[in-house]
Amino acid sequence: KETSSPSLQKDRADTVIIGGGCIGVSLAYHLAKAGLKDVVLLEKSELTAGSTWHAAGLTTYFHPGINLKKIHSYSIKLYEKLEEETGQAVGFHQPGSIRIASTPTRVDEFKYQMTRAGWHPTEQYLITPEKVQELFPLLNMDTVLAGLYNPGDGHIDPYSLTMALAAGARKYGAQLNYPVQVTNLNSRSDGTWEVETPLGIIQAKRVVNAAGFWARDIGKMIGLQHPLIPVHHQYLVTSAIPEVKALKTELPVIRDLEGSYYLRQERDGLLFGPYESQEKMKLQDSWVTNGVPPGFGKELFESDLDRIMEHIETAMEMVPILKKADIINTIAGPITYSPDILPMVGPHQGVRNYWVAIGFGYGIIHAGGIGKYLSDWILEGEPPFDLIELDPNRYGKWTTTEYTAAKARESYGFNNIVSYPKEERFAGRPTERTSGLYDLLKSKCSMGFHAGWEQPHWFYKPGDETGYKPSFRRTNWFDPVGREYKQVMEKVGVIDLSPFGKFKVKGTDSVKLLDHLFANVVPKVGSTNISHMLTPRGKVYAELTVTQLYPGEFMLVTGSGSELHDLRWIEEKVMGGGYKVEIENMTDEMGVLGVAGPYARQVLQKLTNEDLSDGSFKFLQSRHLKLSDIAVTAIRISYTG
Repeated sequence: KETSSPSLQKDRADTVIIGGGCIGVSLAYHLAKAGLKDVVLLEKSELTAGSTWHAAGLTTYFHPGINLKKIHSYSIKLYEKLEEETGQAVGFHQPGSIRIASTPTRVDEFKYQMTRAGWHPTEQYLITPEKVQELFPLLNMDTVLAGLYNPGDGHIDPYSLTMALAAGARKYGAQLNYPVQVTNLNSRSDGTWEVETPLGIIQAKRVVNAAGFWARDIGKMIGLQHPLIPVHHQYLVTSAIPEVKALKTELPVIRDLEGSYYLRQERDGLLFGPYESQEKMKLQDSWVTNGVPPGFGKELFESDLDRIMEHIETAMEMVPILKKADIINTIAGPITYSPDILPMVGPHQGVRNYWVAIGFGYGIIHAGGIGKYLSDWILEGEPPFDLIELDPNRYGKWTTTEYTAAKARESYGFNNIVSYPKEERFAGRPTERTSGLYDLLKSKCSMGFHAGWEQPHWFYKPGDETGYKPSFRRTNWFDPVGREYKQVMEKVGVIDLSPFGKFKVKGTDSVKLLDHLFANVVPKVGSTNISHMLTPRGKVYAELTVTQLYPGEFMLVTGSGSELHDLRWIEEKVMGGGYKVEIENMTDEMGVLGVAGPYARQVLQKLTNEDLSDGSFKFLQSRHLKLSDIAVTAIRISYTG
C-alpha cells in the first residue's frame, strides 16, 4: 500500500504534471527514464483516484485507425516487461481477444480492417466460427459469422499498473507528491508557470494537465474551456462459474459488437461491460457546470441495471452460462469523454508551455504509449510521429458545452457501431461554423463535417438517392461524385472552401519570420506559393499556401483540420525568436470559393472588368479584384489537381 507524503520538497521543476492517474504517472515515468531532471507530479488525493482505479483494464492491439495502433502496441510491449523492470507485479493477462461479427455488414467491416492490418506488425486474423468456438467454447454460436482475432490482447490490473509506473518513475528520479492539490496556475511573461498549492508555489518550465475528469477545472484556472464531460460506465462481475473454473486456459476477451458489450474472464467468473445507446446512457453534466464535487476521488455512482438490461439479456443469449451466474459486484464510475471519444494530447494553442493529456475514454491501453509519445515530444521539440487526430487544438470556440454533451452521448452510444470509410456523425450539428452558402445549399447536397464547419460533399440531382448511405461496397454518392469530377474536368465547378484555416501576418519582421518558418523562398508581392513548415528534424509539420498581399503583409491558408495546430506552431516560433509581427486568425471571418475547370476563367470574366487572361493573370499570382462589386482576394491556384 502506498504511503503518501504531502510535501513539495522542491520549489522549481522542469515539468509539473497535474494528476496521478495512469496517464500522468506514465508521463512522469517516461520523462524521468529519458533523463529529464526535476519532474514533479502533483496528485490531489492518491494515485489512481478518479477513473483509473475502477477501470476494467482492457488492453488491445486493435484500433480502426492507423496511428493509434502504434500507441496501443507500445503500451502492451511496455506492460509485458514492466514487472521485471520495476519489481512491481502488474497483473497482466494476455489471452487474446475476439470481436464477434453476427451480420454480413460486420463481416465486410472485418475484411476492410484486415486490408489495413498490413500497416502494422501486430498480429490480426479473420477467423471462422469454428475457430471462434475453439478459442471460446462457452459461446452460443447461432449468430456468429466470423471473428476478428488479436493474439496478445487481454487485460491488466489498473492499480498495479499505475503503482509499477510510479515505482519506475521514482527509481529514475521523478517526484510524486500527494495529497497536494493545485489551487491556481499563473503564467509568467517569460513563458514559465507558477503552480500554486496549499504547501507553496512551484516554478515550472512547463505544466502538463493530466487531471482526468478534473481537467476542466484545471483549464478554467487559465481561461480555457476544455470540451470534456464525464459519462457513467457500468460493468458487472460474477461469482465463480463451474464451467469457467473447469477451463484449462483463460478465455479470450469477447467483444460482441451487435450486443455492444465486452466480456472477459475474472478469476473463475466473468466480467461484463456494456455501452448502452445514446438515448439511455447517462452523462454527469452537473460536473461540467458546477465542477467536480470537492471530495470525490475513489467514489462510485449508484448502479442502474435497468439502463443496461437489454445488453445483459443479449449477453446471456451469447454466453448462456451467464444465466445462472450471480452478480457479486457492480461498478458504476465516471469516465471522461471528449466529443469524438479520442483524447487530447500535446501543447495547447494560445497558452505557452501548457500541455494536456486529457479526455481518455480508454486510458489503460493508451497510458504507456501516450507517456512515451509526449515524453519524446517534450524532449525532442517535435512529436515522434503524426497523431493530429489527438491534437487538443482540433477543437475551438465553436465547441460549446451543448455540442460536447451531444457528441459525448453519440460517441458513447456508437462505441461498437459499424465503422465505415468516410464516416459522418450528425449529433451537435450544425455548429456556429457555417459559411454564407450554408442556408442556400443545405437542402441541395449531402454535407460533411470539417473542424466544426458544414461543407457540401456532393450535390443532389433528380433521380439520386439522397442522404448519407455509407457502405463497404458502392455508396449512393459513387455516381454523383463521378459526375462532379467529370463536370470540373470538362467544364467548371464551384467549391465551398470556407473551412480552410486563414491567417494574416504583418509587421516589421514578417518577411524574416516567414523566411525562418518555411522551407521555401518568401513569395513576392502579388505572388503565392506552397510552403512547408518543418520540424527540427526536417519532417513536414504542415503545408500552407503563402501569399504576399501587400509589402510585408501575408495571408497563410491551411487545411481545415490544421487551423489551430498550425497557428500554435507559428506563435511558438514568434515568441521564441522575438519577431515583431501581428498574427490574426481570419478563419471565421473570411469565406473561400474555389472555381475550377476549363471554363473557370470565362465564368469569372463575366463578373469583372479586370483582365483574367493567361498572359495577364498567371498561375500562382494573386490580386485584389471586384466580382459583381464584391471585393475579393483572387489567387490563381488549383485545389482540385
